[in-house]
Amino acid sequence: MRARSTGLAAVLAAALAACQPEAVAPAPAGEQASAEAVAVTIVATVPDNAGPIYLAANVEALGPWRADGRLMDGEGRTRTTTLALPDGFELEFKLTGGSWDLEGTGPSGTVLPNFRHTVEAGAENRVEAEIVDFKRPPEAYLADPQGSGVLGTLIYWTDVESAFFDVTRHVSIWLPPGYEAEPDRRYPVLYMHDGQNLFDPRIANTGTDWGVDEAMVANVEAGLHAPAIVVGVWSTNIRGYELSPWHGGPDYARLLIEEIKPRIDAQFRTLPGRETTFTMGSSMGGLISLYLVREHSDVFSACGCVSTHVPLSPAVARDFLGLETGDYADLETPYLLQDAEAGAALPEDIRIYFDWGTTTLDAEYGDVMEALRPWLEAEGFVEGETYAYREFEGAPHNEAAWRERVHLQLAWLLGSVDPNTLD
Repeated sequence: MRARSTGLAAVLAAALAACQPEAVAPAPAGEQASAEAVAVTIVATVPDNAGPIYLAANVEALGPWRADGRLMDGEGRTRTTTLALPDGFELEFKLTGGSWDLEGTGPSGTVLPNFRHTVEAGAENRVEAEIVDFKRPPEAYLADPQGSGVLGTLIYWTDVESAFFDVTRHVSIWLPPGYEAEPDRRYPVLYMHDGQNLFDPRIANTGTDWGVDEAMVANVEAGLHAPAIVVGVWSTNIRGYELSPWHGGPDYARLLIEEIKPRIDAQFRTLPGRETTFTMGSSMGGLISLYLVREHSDVFSACGCVSTHVPLSPAVARDFLGLETGDYADLETPYLLQDAEAGAALPEDIRIYFDWGTTTLDAEYGDVMEALRPWLEAEGFVEGETYAYREFEGAPHNEAAWRERVHLQLAWLLGSVDPNTLD
């Protein structure tokens, strides 16, 4: 353990105060009935013989983001609906058959990115959108992994059972190009969370995958690091619980360490030591990645914490995840800052990568990230050497943004390259 700074308590106290939520007027996010509202008409072109079509959107009156937010009018290939929204509202929406399993897709069979429109008073505000089919069941894509266009080889384990959870989950295993051609070579392993979003845009939640395979191949060709095996553990319907270090995270760690990792090491040519075993994830996946190196540094030596949901607090866990009750659930101080203030130690021989954007959900992260920096430095971490911090101006909280910078995360984890030295 590194020596702690005697001034850390005062620094964290000031940081905690700075991170408390301010009383601000909520931004308009819902359909408005006032005279100032602007009519926005959405005209959708849909497949022949499509059944009911629904609009899912970032509009409060539609959920927000309920897959069956609003039934659109019409039959046949053209469906319409009109929303009343404030001037300047940044509308985002998708078309579905009533559930996220029936999300609209484009010509390639890939889930489409959000349709977008900025509401402008006095303008026509007519938005045209087209889908050509609906998302197929995941099993159809699992049966055809190479149909994703992946570089290298993609293997699926389906419906993996666990002694620690009642739910089963899929696991993606990515083998780099050349794996079969070099039968004596062994590889580092990167364990990632939300594995459905890493390689195949047909499966990825937002229709955009992280492109881990492309980034890995490009980095290797650039000489930034050696190739690695990537294990993507899919999330389940209890994702918030299992990825929260303060709730189901300890059992999720046992799932990885006691069940998945031994099977990976037995079936593939891995370098199983902690110095060649890493973990990475985004949002809640960033929180569990940090937890894994904090509590299991004998297994994982470095973590990538991407757009990490550092504001998670008892109050947030109560309101959005249903994970807290009682008086403690009123506390708004993030769990991580509580840990730091309580003097939580970090192992000496780990490396940590943090990044975040400045828009959408990531806009809430900057103050908490800066409040965590004194804790890291009091524990003896040195920026650019044992920890990395990087803010991405304008970057939102989604897979497309993470795809843009996953090469930096890989360079840090696998090659110890400071992400601030790369584009």
